[in-house]
Amino acid sequence: MNKKIHTARYIFLDIISASLAWFVFIAYFQIPIPEGIELNKPVIFISTSVIAGFWIFLYAFSGYYYDIYHKSRVQELYHTLIATVAGVIIILFTIILSNANAHLISFSSLFIDYFILHFIFTYFPRLFLTSVTINRIRNRKIGFNTLLIGSNGKAENIYQAFENKKKSAGYKVVGFVNVKPGISDSLKSLVNHLGDFKNIKKIIKKYGIEEIIIAIEQHEHQELEKIIGELIYLDIQIKIIPDLFEILIGNTEIALTDGTPLLRINSEPMSVLEKNLKIVFDVFASVAFIGIMMPVYIFTAFAVKISSKGPIIFKQKRVGKNGKEFYIYKFRSMIVDAEKNGPQLSYKNDPRITKFGLFMRKSRLDEIPQFFNVLKGDMSIVGPRPERQYYIKQILEKASEYHYVLKVKPGITSLGQIKYGYAENLEEMLQRLKFDIIYVRNMSLYLDFKILINTVLTVLKHDGK
Repeated sequence: MNKKIHTARYIFLDIISASLAWFVFIAYFQIPIPEGIELNKPVIFISTSVIAGFWIFLYAFSGYYYDIYHKSRVQELYHTLIATVAGVIIILFTIILSNANAHLISFSSLFIDYFILHFIFTYFPRLFLTSVTINRIRNRKIGFNTLLIGSNGKAENIYQAFENKKKSAGYKVVGFVNVKPGISDSLKSLVNHLGDFKNIKKIIKKYGIEEIIIAIEQHEHQELEKIIGELIYLDIQIKIIPDLFEILIGNTEIALTDGTPLLRINSEPMSVLEKNLKIVFDVFASVAFIGIMMPVYIFTAFAVKISSKGPIIFKQKRVGKNGKEFYIYKFRSMIVDAEKNGPQLSYKNDPRITKFGLFMRKSRLDEIPQFFNVLKGDMSIVGPRPERQYYIKQILEKASEYHYVLKVKPGITSLGQIKYGYAENLEEMLQRLKFDIIYVRNMSLYLDFKILINTVLTVLKHDGK
């Protein structure tokens, strides 16, 4: 099973479909052509290539190619319908707005004609490929390497349920891991025991695990938080048997598996489309902010330089999305060697903070170099504030749910920072954490907008902590 090759099949079909639909549309329907342009072969070829490229970009941007093996026929219909409506409107408005002859023809007529053509040419090849894929999964020709977490009756029952079904749901169970001592002999006789949960990351990598099903016993429920915390930021489908639903009320959705109900833990806070829109906003907003605020950057850099000895820019290792470390940039607000005795958080009346540094912290000016971190892709404008590995280890000892924060890119501003401000000790970090969890659980572009507005108000009021 090769995901890249399978994705390429969909892309190839979509290119052919979009090209044929556009060719038929311009050849057989009256569309307004700009003055001075003749509809000859080179023009048709160039326009067809541009249109096909646009459609592939639109599909990729909306997330159509993201989870290529887990499509249903209903999803195929819905995604194709919505994308076709959006794409046709964009293309026709572009033609009409850039063409003096556009008033000669009805937009609604053009829309109906092109919509029907593009939808038919696109949907039925997709439906065929999706149906073939579904049939191959059901006939066990395609399977997803699956790991069971659990070592007793529930794990055995779920394994037998998969194996006894005439039509497969795609789960290719390669083994199980135990959470606590005590392993069922009958389960060991059915499927391989791959080790203890404490080695879960090594096991996932070694066996190429794509799906995980949590099937722990009632007496192991207290371990659930730790299990989810270890798995949540991995790029793996996580499902859980239904009787644990009351423990995980929140970001879950039902996955119907031919009569075997499972709860899919949605580890992705935003849809692919929303994530892409967030990235686009981050890039454009950062470029605009840096361009507009360049005089402020220059003034602040000059003020840092003359106010105290040391470099203008302070950089420090922080932990970002999925635990990846990166260097965060700030205008230096403390004296040089402020942490010569080891990591230490700032606090009220901290003598290490320079006079100008105190002003920068209240106005958030020390943070503005992080817009370059956003352009590098390490950070987002809105997201939980990144911490150092030194403090993350301490936080995880008291609150394993911090793993949820590592699922997303850290931000320049955050809900936690607005509601709580800078943390001066570990206890305050834990207090601020709840706001970061709320943000991750409810991520949306609307929430980002609210946080940005509140951040601007905080800066204008000059009351940052």
